Amino acid sequence: MMTVVTGGSGSGKSAFAEDKILSFGPGKRIYVATMHPYDEESHKRVVRHRNMRAGKGFETVECYTGLKNLDFSEDGGVLLECMSNLAANEMFEEDGAGENTVEEIMEGVKKLKSQVRHLVIVTNEIFSEAAAYEGDTVRYLEYLGKINQSIGKMADEVVEVVYGIPIWHKGGKGVENAVEQL
Repeated sequence: MMTVVTGGSGSGKSAFAEDKILSFGPGKRIYVATMHPYDEESHKRVVRHRNMRAGKGFETVECYTGLKNLDFSEDGGVLLECMSNLAANEMFEEDGAGENTVEEIMEGVKKLKSQVRHLVIVTNEIFSEAAAYEGDTVRYLEYLGKINQSIGKMADEVVEVVYGIPIWHKGGKGVENAVEQL
């Protein structure tokens, strides 16, 4: 099963994604961390996320680029966080994919999906802003948009977390399930 979890900054998507992996029951839990800590703020965020996962049985694997190079033969769950960071890393890091970012990442996602029983991918919803961008930022938004559309189509579930409230756009507790519960 593949689940894509999206939402804005501070929406609760990370906590939801962790709970999703935990809901699959016992088994190997791998957290694929994509944030390359480069300043004090990013180091604090990494510590906060490690503290959130503490005691939940996650093994952390750091992967800033080259997702397709990971091999998991375990019958368990993988939480990949966050696609937004991975896309930026692939675009801008020296050993990244550059112009081939979308293809590189999608190859890695397809491989992960084929290897594990449960895959949960966190990504950011950054497309609602009315700000005007240019240059590399426009290209980043274009790449991330293509990646998000592709993983959304591949996923069994797509969930947006808004104010800590999950809203299913595909699969899961969609509108038809919510209506049955009324």
